[in-house]
Amino acid sequence: MFEFLLGTGCRIGEAIGIRWKDVDFDNRVISVNHSVSYFPKKEDGVNKCGYKVFLPKTDSGIRQIPMLDEVYETLKMDYEYQKTNGFSKIEVDGMSGFVFTNRFGSLHKGQTVNKAIKRICEAYNSEAIEKAKKNHNEPVLLPDFSAHHLRHTFATRLCENVTNLKVIQSIMGHKTIETTMDIYAEATEGKKQEIFNQLNSLGGIL
Repeated sequence: MFEFLLGTGCRIGEAIGIRWKDVDFDNRVISVNHSVSYFPKKEDGVNKCGYKVFLPKTDSGIRQIPMLDEVYETLKMDYEYQKTNGFSKIEVDGMSGFVFTNRFGSLHKGQTVNKAIKRICEAYNSEAIEKAKKNHNEPVLLPDFSAHHLRHTFATRLCENVTNLKVIQSIMGHKTIETTMDIYAEATEGKKQEIFNQLNSLGGIL
């Protein structure tokens, strides 16, 4: 799931809710049209926790995301594995055929995914510190981050390589262009000097 999040920019609930019918291998696109969340709810007067499907509040949340090669290959591998070993039989509000399940066969929870990211970071940092001690240098540590940071990283890389803001807005599912512009401005801030260096190499503009 981590590669999917980083390679599509999907929100965690959107990724949890992705079904195989939303994955078009022939055209290499992923259709995002709903999300799934796990939260407390009341059934027959009893407080319980469960999954629920949420539809996008605005049309911008419904979109198609082209698949990067890495995402395509990972999903294709997962599909073939599940084709051999069995697809998920979980049903949530009439929807089934979900792509991502945990080792118990249940859907992931956003909070659990973030806890897994935290454990990975802690394990990596612990190992990096031990290696640094042996080599007598400063360790390079991973900062604390969550699934949302993976979405933001994808958006930043997109802004660094794509100049059409409407395309970026469409892929990210931003409700307003202002949100996209804020990320674009942040992502391209560091490129100012690079652009001026290129201008100087071309003899300037005067």
